[in-house]
Amino acid sequence: MKRDDIVAYLDEYLQVGMIADYGPQGLQVETDNDEIKKIALAVDSAPAVIEAAAAWGADMLLVHHGILWREVEKIAGPLGRRVRLMMKSGVNLYAAHLPLDAHSEVGNNAVLAEMFGVEIREWWCAPRGTPLAVIGELREGVTVGELAMQVEAKLNTQARVVGNRRAQVKTLAILSGFGADQVGAAQALGADTFLTGETSHANYWAGSDYGVNVIFGGHYATETVGVQALGAHLVDKFGLETKFFDFPTGM
Repeated sequence: MKRDDIVAYLDEYLQVGMIADYGPQGLQVETDNDEIKKIALAVDSAPAVIEAAAAWGADMLLVHHGILWREVEKIAGPLGRRVRLMMKSGVNLYAAHLPLDAHSEVGNNAVLAEMFGVEIREWWCAPRGTPLAVIGELREGVTVGELAMQVEAKLNTQARVVGNRRAQVKTLAILSGFGADQVGAAQALGADTFLTGETSHANYWAGSDYGVNVIFGGHYATETVGVQALGAHLVDKFGLETKFFDFPTGM
């Protein structure tokens, strides 16, 4: 499949041009290789990931965290190393950050909701104008501790719970990645439990302040699901070969 065709499809499917972000999304590095047969999937675009994708023979690396986060940046230093690796190996880079958080089918938060049995009733948290997070009721009753165990098993992570593990989860808010500063917003929407990625010391007491049980599943782990769901979609749609490259950070 031609690179321009897959890029055009992804841009439209993910609504890349309509969702404001912290940097330009979509095709971030274009190489001389314009024939896409194998797509590597990953959360990050670190040198180790690029090298693994190239060794596998990937024509494109599709990631959640790309390399462009500011309007202007020198193609030197760490950024230059990433670009040189991709240009040398012919690995095109496609990034979908907020568009992959917000997508209603393959987005991180939609996939997490389905994974943990949440009937989505509302989308919320719009740092750049598009709601990214979800909230809804669980289809089956579980305790906070039981839900944390599910998070650990399904995301291959170590979850941290701030709150009452024995409490029943009725309404769950979900925001992948960093969402520790959104506990108050989740509580205002009626959540008794909040699943997010990473936290910080400054946000540690927010759960008790707002009376919400918080499960921190890890920034990396909570954002592995979107790229994999998108990869499965591309396999079904175009028959392309995909492979997820797991480089957990423990964060």
